[in-house]
Amino acid sequence: MTNKNIKLYGTYWCTDCKRSKKFLGEQRIRYKFINIEEDEEGQAFVQKTQNGGMTIPMLVFDDGSTLIEPSNAELAAKLGLNTKAECEFYDLIIVGGGPTALTTGIYIARDGFDVLVIERSSFGGQAGITERLDNYPGFPEGVTGAEFAERIIAQAKRFGVELLSAQNVLRVGNDLDAHFVETDTGNVYRANSVLLATGSTYKRLGVVGEDDFIGAGVHFCATCDGPFYKGREVAVIGSGNSAVEEAAFLTRFSPKVLLLAHGSQLSASKAAVDKATESPQIEIHYNTAVSEFKGKDHHLETIVVKDVQTGEESELNMPGAFVFIGLTPNSAAFKETVKQDAQGFILTGSDFQTNVEGIFAAGDVRSGSTKQLVSAAGEGAAAALAIREHLRGHQAKTMDRTAVIAATPKI
Repeated sequence: MTNKNIKLYGTYWCTDCKRSKKFLGEQRIRYKFINIEEDEEGQAFVQKTQNGGMTIPMLVFDDGSTLIEPSNAELAAKLGLNTKAECEFYDLIIVGGGPTALTTGIYIARDGFDVLVIERSSFGGQAGITERLDNYPGFPEGVTGAEFAERIIAQAKRFGVELLSAQNVLRVGNDLDAHFVETDTGNVYRANSVLLATGSTYKRLGVVGEDDFIGAGVHFCATCDGPFYKGREVAVIGSGNSAVEEAAFLTRFSPKVLLLAHGSQLSASKAAVDKATESPQIEIHYNTAVSEFKGKDHHLETIVVKDVQTGEESELNMPGAFVFIGLTPNSAAFKETVKQDAQGFILTGSDFQTNVEGIFAAGDVRSGSTKQLVSAAGEGAAAALAIREHLRGHQAKTMDRTAVIAATPKI
């Protein structure tokens, strides 16, 4: 399939429509969205196709075929994405598909080992959906996130790394003298070693209206969505390094950036704080908590804020809000297997190995990582060296066992 003319019929409020749109976006697949609440012809087409039904989302493909309310796995299969591994056993299985995972895969595959990478959404991680990367060495003019992801994916494929997408891992553990990885589709794959490189997710505020306006006024990536607010005032929520640095970045587009800090001072580094306080375009509001996001026609218009000291509420007329209140590690599936810190980040030794021999962790999901793209790739390489030694040791043990069996007298 060429997948050049996909049409997605739905509404802005439909949860499954948002999921399908998110999935297509993560896979960097272009589509046209038709809001059937505003498009009478689109609504009539949906009813005609479904013999009077109105189930959404409904996707129409190049060949005229349709999918109605598909799961991500069904949509992945229709798009021709690889959703089932070729083998049942590998030298290394990597859970996660960002720069850390793919870098490790490249290193290990180059050494002649069989590598499977399992990713729940799209390969490239958060870097792949970033508008532009300007701080990665080797790209003096910068590079789009999509191009960066395409390059590292192509490099992994060149060395024979097997890539499995749209598969959510439910469990990782040990049985049958090997490690296993189980997906939500019921498939179980085994390996001599496992790398957990599932990254982390931006924390949400959990207030009324947040989910309704994600992507339509509420954002978690200034470099991705900041340019949409050129010439308009925006708010940044948070007080740490990420919030302050992203606020400074947004001044490239916005005449005024309101930085909403929950405490009485910023928790960022002195250099970042100095940058924020000295900028005439950044206005800092201390002791401020967000209570609600409000808008109309599916676009954010108002941020309801509360003074945490007095409890008094007020409204800010803002078309855009960028939330930077920390990261949550994507490690819930592994909590019964490997040790984690209080925040859920996976604990490892200096060799990136967890408390379970042969199971490693690297990248944003690992406790102590720096949460930067360059270091993510660096951790992938460093973890690969440790995994390589583990695999070579495993091969040596296997050869020793084989030699003992061969030398044992037959009775």
